[in-house]
Amino acid sequence: MSAPVEEAVETHRRVGAERVTPRGVRTCRKPDAALPDVTLRTCSSTTNPRTWLATVPERNPGTTPADPETKTETASETEPTSKSRAAAKPVRALRAHFGTLAGTAIMGVLVWRLGTGVFLDGLRRVDALTLVTAVAIGAVTTVFSAWRWCVVARGLGIRLPLGPAVADYYRALFLNAALPGGVLGDVHRAVRHGQSSGDMGRGVRAVVLERTAGQVALAVVGVTVLLTQPSPVLAQTRRGAALLGLAALGALAIWAAVRMGRTTGPSRRGRALRALLVEARGALLGRGNWPAVVISSVAVLAGYVVTFLLAARVAGTAASVAELVPLALLALLAMALPLNVGGWGPREGVTAWSFAAAGLGASQGLTVAVVYGVLSFAAALPGVLVLVARWYMGLRAKRARQEEATTERYASKDSTSPARSSFPFPADAIEGRPMTPDSV
Repeated sequence: MSAPVEEAVETHRRVGAERVTPRGVRTCRKPDAALPDVTLRTCSSTTNPRTWLATVPERNPGTTPADPETKTETASETEPTSKSRAAAKPVRALRAHFGTLAGTAIMGVLVWRLGTGVFLDGLRRVDALTLVTAVAIGAVTTVFSAWRWCVVARGLGIRLPLGPAVADYYRALFLNAALPGGVLGDVHRAVRHGQSSGDMGRGVRAVVLERTAGQVALAVVGVTVLLTQPSPVLAQTRRGAALLGLAALGALAIWAAVRMGRTTGPSRRGRALRALLVEARGALLGRGNWPAVVISSVAVLAGYVVTFLLAARVAGTAASVAELVPLALLALLAMALPLNVGGWGPREGVTAWSFAAAGLGASQGLTVAVVYGVLSFAAALPGVLVLVARWYMGLRAKRARQEEATTERYASKDSTSPARSSFPFPADAIEGRPMTPDSV
């Protein structure tokens, strides 16, 4: 190398990072690194230096470049995470559809053991008068259920008229009966109520508390009747209640031990749960709310029992009302389990078992359950009219908005035309007045 070049190299080695470079040009080599040649790799003059520096990894003095094996180890560490996520997807799907799968499995076992003739016999026994009676009973129970919903919503500070509540309840009943899971209609009702009320949290909680009140009333009345009144399944019910009681005590003991082992203060979840319990107590057990909640819940439960008795008579059961009421309550308790397909599954299995235990025959119990399912679906059919009416009203509102937008777009422009608003003469051809350019 010539003397000027050698001098430039030595100067670069001494100055290092303090070397002044033109704007937008930066060296990409450490100051104390070996210099094989004088060529310097620079950034583009059009590149923002800050953006370019963000892409260059920082290196501490004395460190060596990353080894390819290290990169391989890092990639191998991230592989289990992606694999675990992929493995968790089937678990989540199974959890979401477990109720539907369980209900389908129960129905499959019943068809395998008792055959399809029992189902067909139950369908053939339903006539027009029975359907009309079921729809009338369903109307009474739906009105009482909607009234309970209004009372609970009022306890949470939400105004809900009875008429729209009845329509929304009918729609939810039909969706529950027509869609798998048996609760999708209530979910839709909760979301729509939250959106219409302007408070999604309170709207959803109103529906949840209303359904909880009905389930609590069913559990209290059903367990009391099954454990105290003489029935064909009294002994089996008492044994089952004893097992459930032991399981509940064990779960309570485990929960208490976990709570006592905690040394920190109340968690966020615990505070939210206590706030929810306080809100539920005010909405359900308030001074002006609890009588209406109790009366409506008992009336709804009575309507379900009457529908079951009607189904038993249509199916040809000769048992007395005193024998059928405990069986009806047991079937309704089974319906509360979220393991069904549109309400079908545990109800049919428990009814077949209870009728067999009572000496009435499993086939007879399955026929009664099938007839009850048909009557319940018929009682929810007015929900179809609500769905169609709401769809038509929404379609009309959409067309009205489109027509209004079109009218505003192509409205008369007399007030906005500069020639018409500023010219002293009218644009129309009038005798005795000159024509204006705007009228040509």
